[in-house]
Amino acid sequence: MALLQACMDACSACEQACTVCSTQMMSCAPACMNCADMCNTMMRSMMRMQGMTPASMMAMLNACIAMCQTCMDECMEHADMSEICKMCAQACQACMDACMAVKDSMMMA
Repeated sequence: MALLQACMDACSACEQACTVCSTQMMSCAPACMNCADMCNTMMRSMMRMQGMTPASMMAMLNACIAMCQTCMDECMEHADMSEICKMCAQACQACMDACMAVKDSMMMA
């Protein structure tokens, strides 16, 4: 349960960071908006686990990781010029790490 809560917290933080970053109107904005939406969806799905099969949970985690990776890669291109992009990239990395921890625990079960 602690891993799920940590993942939900990381998704929430990433959603917020991506939302802020998307307002800068840099080339990373579309990736940030998509990532914010994905993180929100991941978090909301984890909050109501009814109907969430292990296969669908794994697919959601993989999608969230992929979206965070894309956003992080885009934001890292601006990280030297923008503290907001740097913060967003860090939040994406933390979200990916939290999603991987949940995936790892699911594979051990």
